[in-house]
Amino acid sequence: MKEATISTEPIGQNLIKLISNVCFSVFVFTVLIFTVIAITYQPPDPWLESSRALTRTFTQVENATFQTDTSVLKTGEDLVPIAVTPAVPSSSLIPITEEVIEKSEEQIANSSLVSSGGGCEQVVNCSDPRVLIAVERFNLRFFKSVVFLEFQTPVNGSKDNECDVGWRFRNKKEKSWRKYRDFRRFRFEIGDNCTYKIAGASGWHSGTNARRPRYRGNVTKGGVGPRVSAAVHDEEINDTIPVVGSDTAFRKGRYLYYARSGDYCKGMNHFLWSFLCGLGEAQYLNRTFVMDLSICLAAKYTLSNKDEEGKDFRYYFDFEHLKEMASIVEEEEFLRDWKKWDKMHKRKILVRKVKNYKITPMQLRKDRSSTIIWRQFDAPEPENYWYRVCEGQAAKYIQRPWHALWKSKRLMNIVSEISGRMDWDFDAVHVVRGEKAQNKELWPHLDSDTSPDAILAKLKEIIPSWRHVYVATNEPFYNYFDKLRSQYHVHLLDDYKELWSNTSEWFNETKELNGGHPVDFDGYMRVAVDTEVLYRAKMRVETFYNLTSDCKDGINTC
Repeated sequence: MKEATISTEPIGQNLIKLISNVCFSVFVFTVLIFTVIAITYQPPDPWLESSRALTRTFTQVENATFQTDTSVLKTGEDLVPIAVTPAVPSSSLIPITEEVIEKSEEQIANSSLVSSGGGCEQVVNCSDPRVLIAVERFNLRFFKSVVFLEFQTPVNGSKDNECDVGWRFRNKKEKSWRKYRDFRRFRFEIGDNCTYKIAGASGWHSGTNARRPRYRGNVTKGGVGPRVSAAVHDEEINDTIPVVGSDTAFRKGRYLYYARSGDYCKGMNHFLWSFLCGLGEAQYLNRTFVMDLSICLAAKYTLSNKDEEGKDFRYYFDFEHLKEMASIVEEEEFLRDWKKWDKMHKRKILVRKVKNYKITPMQLRKDRSSTIIWRQFDAPEPENYWYRVCEGQAAKYIQRPWHALWKSKRLMNIVSEISGRMDWDFDAVHVVRGEKAQNKELWPHLDSDTSPDAILAKLKEIIPSWRHVYVATNEPFYNYFDKLRSQYHVHLLDDYKELWSNTSEWFNETKELNGGHPVDFDGYMRVAVDTEVLYRAKMRVETFYNLTSDCKDGINTC
């Protein structure tokens, strides 16, 4: 009888193989999942890629209702690096540095521009190139937050030992390539070795002889009038309306036209969010955007506390920069050319009317034949907001061109003047009060934390005494911050009212834009200027997270 043999299987070895196979399968599955995520995920680039990221930056949208912080107003130059701005001539961007000055000195030493005769002149010769060298060195030493781009040849001041010098500059904290002008008066001494030394310098725009005046004739009804000098005019501003050109050029163009909608007379952040949606769609469709320069300013910004129509876009934003960055045509000019074409030609241009915002930009991109795509927003609010076009799937394709939107150069000139009067050496505190300070439910401590005593106590911990301190605020009472004056040189926007008074450059130029009618310096302009001065401070103290522990957007939102 044959004995049964029992075969012992290597159970432990088989178990190890089974566990290895399971682990390998899990590993492969995990790698597959991560691969899919890596391919499909697009991380938000806060400035160039993701409209969602910009949504978080500029505003919060919930059920088509905007709840925004209007105490600070950011535009493209506050956010987008200079690298994405249009190229400008390289020569205009070469800053004046110590190396540049030394090369100039070498050229002067090797030339016959400076007399080598015995004895020193007792009267300052402002045309002597060494005078300009002294001014350039002085400015580099004292104005470290400014990039100097070019200097004018010095001219005589009011006394024998004075010279007036003008220059163009850019603040280091501004992310645009725009240039500004200053001109100051310098008092000189002549050293033992015949060198020029600056004994003193006057303040912002004190060198009036170096100013470039612009004369305009005031013509009376009789046709002749006195020739008077207007305020200094910024010759670099070119916000003229572009012209389409000939009938043929109009016919060959491709346009995206947004009809006026429920966005009209909403807050400025709402307007910008919608406007840049339309501009972004036009760029996506490779079309020229038809732009209405007449906007409605919401009541919360106006002096009358009522919505005000007929405000010119150019009061608030840099139209010249917008023209350089995007293809646009002004609405009145466009409609005039359209009407002219229809009147002169039997063959009408092809117009596609789009009545539903749910017709996406991706669908419209296939339309190559229509000269005009005319989006009409006839539905009730909030279905008739422009920005609805850029929601949903469209948000993946439409990029709002924030880099194209800068604040008005006229407002920025006021910012430069305020900063320049403080010699670019100041700190700032941003004090948010108003409705938030009154709402104890959402901001229980804000009112007490922004009281004059509380602000002074906090500033003492951060800012040395007797510094220049600019207060950017929505607090309406001018004397509210008087206690700070016991420790600091306090500056408020209303200290500079003459910059928009009826004798100012800003007043004259906006009046000209408005057909000869004066323009109010409204609440939006005030916040825009406050914002930009705040950003130029060396030390910045914010209301939320510095002055108070309350959350910026209300209780439990930190």
